[in-house]
Amino acid sequence: MTAIATNPNQGYAQSLQRATQVNWRVEDIIGGDKKLDFTTRFLPDALAQVNEISCLNTEEKQLLNQIRGNSYLHLFGLVEEFIVPTVINHVNSTGLADITATQALLHFAEEESKHIRLFRRFAEEFEIGFGGRCDGIGPVQEIANAVLQHRPLGVALIILYIEWMTQYHYLASVRDNVGENLDPQFCSLLKHHWLEEAQHTTLDTLMVNQLVSELEPAEVEAGVEDFFKLIEFLDGGLMMQVQLDLAALSAATGRTFTEAEQQEIQTIQKRSYRWTFIGSGISHAKFVQTFAHVSPASQSRLAEVAKKYS
Repeated sequence: MTAIATNPNQGYAQSLQRATQVNWRVEDIIGGDKKLDFTTRFLPDALAQVNEISCLNTEEKQLLNQIRGNSYLHLFGLVEEFIVPTVINHVNSTGLADITATQALLHFAEEESKHIRLFRRFAEEFEIGFGGRCDGIGPVQEIANAVLQHRPLGVALIILYIEWMTQYHYLASVRDNVGENLDPQFCSLLKHHWLEEAQHTTLDTLMVNQLVSELEPAEVEAGVEDFFKLIEFLDGGLMMQVQLDLAALSAATGRTFTEAEQQEIQTIQKRSYRWTFIGSGISHAKFVQTFAHVSPASQSRLAEVAKKYS
């Protein structure tokens, strides 16, 4: 068996304790008088990267930024559709011997379920305020099911990098952002999401460690291979989302973009999506550290893949 040094008992207990200190309801974050402000941008440009698109004017860049905010949360909601069953399946497979671990993991699944409800509620508010529908890739359940067909270790590694990615996005681009006029309501939503995701990085690391400890080396490498396959699968979905965003932008602006304009928008947005949703996560130092324990032989491959999405 392959083993990773860790202190799971302490990790589960601390995560559960911290999680109980963060307690918010969807109704506290959005709805009623807590409305999105469509006179401002939603995402920092480090994540949306609309400023360098020369064929768009200021108003059109703001519209694309808002479209990106919508797709940003749609994609996180999609991810959580496969996080919940992954965590529940892990609990089912490990049993109730460690009841603290069970409680912490079930709380993890409950919070992710709450996030799904939050993002669905956001989508409703967005469509009303934006004045039109902006499609996201789907059907969501079919994509989630396709991910879940892969080995549990591969899926857990995907979830782990996404959890660290969420942390990086908020801490580096949103929390102390004073240089951009971002919608406070949207930023509040990202903050509350981040507050709970901060515990999930610990819990998912413990899940990865446990899975690895129970697998033979060849099984670990098969799981790692699935991780890389899932990166390519997610990248394909992101490239589809670029096209959906472009269609939404055309409808919102009433513009029919020329071939050259479409090419410029797509080139910049493809690069943006790949960095935002893949590169910024798989290059995160904490994820790289865990991955190095899981598969030392694949470290150089991870570094090469990270370069592709930088």
